[in-house]
Amino acid sequence: MQRSILLLMFIISLLPARLSLANDTTFTFIAHYRQDVPVTLDISTNAEVSTLDPALATDVVSTDIIENLFIGLTDLDPISGHVVPKLATHWETSDDGLTWTFHLRSDVLWQRYGPSTGAIEKLRPVVAEDVVYGIKRACDPRLNGYYGTVAAQIIAGCDVVNNATEATDTLVYGETIGVMAPDPATVIITLQFPASYFLAMTPLWMLRPVPKETISTYGDEWTRPGTIVTNGPYFVDEVTRGIQRVFVQNPRYPADLRSGDGNIERVKAVIVEDSGTAFALYQDHRLDAAGIPAAELQGMLGDTVYNKQIRQVFDLSVFYFGFMHDKPPFDNVHVRRAFSAIVDREAFITQVRSGLGLPMIHFTPPSIRHAPPINEIGIGFDPDYALSQLAEAGYPNCEGLPPIQILTYAGAGTWGEFLAAAAERHLGCTLDSFTVEQVEFSVLLRLIDTDTPLQDRPHIWTLGWSPNYPDANNFLGDVLGCTNTNRFRRPCSEVDTLLDQAAREQDPTLRDELYAEVEQAFFGEIGLFPIVPLYTRADYILIQPWYTGPFETDGIFTGVHWDARRIDMAAKLAAQA
Repeated sequence: MQRSILLLMFIISLLPARLSLANDTTFTFIAHYRQDVPVTLDISTNAEVSTLDPALATDVVSTDIIENLFIGLTDLDPISGHVVPKLATHWETSDDGLTWTFHLRSDVLWQRYGPSTGAIEKLRPVVAEDVVYGIKRACDPRLNGYYGTVAAQIIAGCDVVNNATEATDTLVYGETIGVMAPDPATVIITLQFPASYFLAMTPLWMLRPVPKETISTYGDEWTRPGTIVTNGPYFVDEVTRGIQRVFVQNPRYPADLRSGDGNIERVKAVIVEDSGTAFALYQDHRLDAAGIPAAELQGMLGDTVYNKQIRQVFDLSVFYFGFMHDKPPFDNVHVRRAFSAIVDREAFITQVRSGLGLPMIHFTPPSIRHAPPINEIGIGFDPDYALSQLAEAGYPNCEGLPPIQILTYAGAGTWGEFLAAAAERHLGCTLDSFTVEQVEFSVLLRLIDTDTPLQDRPHIWTLGWSPNYPDANNFLGDVLGCTNTNRFRRPCSEVDTLLDQAAREQDPTLRDELYAEVEQAFFGEIGLFPIVPLYTRADYILIQPWYTGPFETDGIFTGVHWDARRIDMAAKLAAQA
């Protein structure tokens, strides 16, 4: 910076005294004297990162970051969504579909970045044993990782380990789990059954390699900035709770592994809890992207400048109210049915979501393989049905219903208020029977964890599920199946037999039929109603003219790819001047 400023002063000293500097000339000089400023993506978030550990991540905030810190055997192309090679150059499967063999490249490195110095410590190449260790570690029940239960549904032996009451290192890292490395460049994974969707699962973060030496040395602290060892396109520079997160580009990352022609050297995510503040920062050119507060949407759509910066983005995330099945009164299926049927999704989207979203009365959204036609299965809004179900549960007109706690993540408090008001209007409950509390997202995840004591867990909570691979099993099996993490504490039943049958079925037509039966068993007239599906998300976002990338397609199934995005830094600096 010092040299550039001196250069600018020298250039100015050579100009005639009478020469006035036009605005565009000033911008040119800004680009010159700030040429050492890294190409920076400035974004905001209202949520703290829960974890940077691939075996523990469950939320989009964490997985978006992990996507850029760690690479796995494969990845999803940010434009096409197709599975593409990453650490693995190619692979083959056995005739019976049970054994998958992946062949690895040798030029991907484990490295450690020093935030205080900017120094990069080259450790060693990533090898097959790192993949084996990462997968086996994900299966370890002692970690209590949500996605360990997902891996346990498909990888041979992972279920045995993940369900063990007393897991040991010998059990976890021995030969029980069907993953092995016959040599440094080969990984062999054996499945429990020939799942047709396994390749689509291989980009998942919990199947990615992690550095055993670092984890063994630092334990739970291994992901701290300055300690964490990664192999992806970016390093961790700073994580300061309540303030910001900063990441910097890895210059040694192989160029042919990049997800696109992105040029972003630094990513800075500031913590901004209020959407109005983020919107103001965007208008001041301090953020490269931002959401639009509901009160501002119509004005932005009608503005001749800002309407060119608006993108309408659809994703396949489905948001819902979850029920705690072991906490009265929601241990009673009739109560769950009643509270589901009082939700008018159209009104919810209009009043709470400013019209953004598509109503959902079953769980698997459109465009996911084996999803039923939207809203053809499920009860939906039916106050008469709700009243009859609540009466059958023994609470006619809400008489005798105990106090109910609704827990929401930050910013979703109006969701809980909407549900409480619906219970008052359609069931005869009183508003003072409900407590609506907003908490930071990572706190919500902790409070609904299966290990949290019953008295500390809420009756109802808000959450959303973003798909990890394009198959109905990712919604119905991975979220609602009783043998997964099962935050709902839902008892196993005949529907879980159907889920297992659907996952193993090879005929696509039969899989369509089986998953339709599962949706009916969950959300039909005599359904179990483990959750209240609300909507699949659609949103408007603002993107600055100098920021480009595959915004409409990137990050639908795994995290976003910063290396597929570009910033015209000269234009950005000019706008900020």
